[in-house]
Amino acid sequence: MDGNGRWAQKQGFLRTLGHREGSESVRRTVRSARRLGLDALTLYAFSEQNWDRPRFEVDALMTLLEDFLISERDELIRNGIRLRMIGRRERLPDRVGDVLDRIVAETSELDRMTLTLALSYGGREEIADAAREIARRAASGELDPEAVDERFMGAVLPSMEVGPVDLLIRTSGEQRVSNFLLWATAYAEMVFTDTLWPDFSEEDFYAAIAAYQARDRRFGRVACAATEGTLGDPATVVASGVHA
Repeated sequence: MDGNGRWAQKQGFLRTLGHREGSESVRRTVRSARRLGLDALTLYAFSEQNWDRPRFEVDALMTLLEDFLISERDELIRNGIRLRMIGRRERLPDRVGDVLDRIVAETSELDRMTLTLALSYGGREEIADAAREIARRAASGELDPEAVDERFMGAVLPSMEVGPVDLLIRTSGEQRVSNFLLWATAYAEMVFTDTLWPDFSEEDFYAAIAAYQARDRRFGRVACAATEGTLGDPATVVASGVHA
């Protein structure tokens, strides 16, 4: 969800106002995903590297996150949306972590859609953390190293709980994944849009999904032989899972 700061600066506002406007785009996108029947939506809300931003901006982002969680709690429950988090939870301020933990617990049995927030998250960091845990278990004799394969790694990476990424959407014109879900995006289709995140509309979301639906996902096989993970044919706006 890129472009909040540039959106604000283009209009002569503080970057923090761009983040506040970006939270409205989050609401629109979550509601659109739920209406479309998506199983999973993952939002890259705050990276591990974002801690290096100016302190006032980080503080504003944490306050905005806390406010968002509190304001959206009832709607999540009403719409059957399970909330989860991936990333280094211990780095979040206590006030944010406490609210997050409470809502994660309150929505844990809901099953109409899973909304994952990537907070203090990095794809390399996630893989390194998993590798460290695997090494510890192997050294203690709990784990046979021969048991570690692609399927095993998928089972230990928190981001893979909702499955591999079908569609990755990046806003603001940047064309890189920026350390997001590196394992899960191995076969993801990618859509890059010049739209800055605060301006990302329901129509933009539908357009990204339509672009995805027009592609032929082969997973290394011959054309039209692979249908695994598809979001349906171009005439059907129903999806199995999208990570934006």
